Order: sequence, then structure tokens, then C-alpha cells
Amino acid sequence: MHLWRFLKSVFAELKIVRWPTARENRRDSSIVISVSVAFALFFALIDWGVQALITWLA
Repeated sequence: MHLWRFLKSVFAELKIVRWPTARENRRDSSIVISVSVAFALFFALIDWGVQALITWLA
């Protein structure tokens, strides 16, 4: 019986959630992807620089 009450409350909460629109989803996803690519490029550049420094020192 507790499971049924729990599931009922879950569905009640899901009805009052404000879901993002398709436009908001696209905007937020593009921000996440852009920041991820920027960080990947940043760390790749740092990695390349450290590798070049180690090669130069060796």
C-alpha cells in the first residue's frame, strides 16, 4: 500500500512541474554543448602545451 501512495504522490508532483519549452530546451542544450566544446579545446591546448614543454625539457 505504501508503494501505491508513493507513486500517486509522484504523479501528483509531475503534474505541477513546469516543463521547459522546446525553445528553452534547444537554448539550454546549445549552451551546454558550447561550454563543453570550449572546455575540451581549452584542456586539449593545455595538454598540448604541457606535452611540448616536457618534450623540450627531455
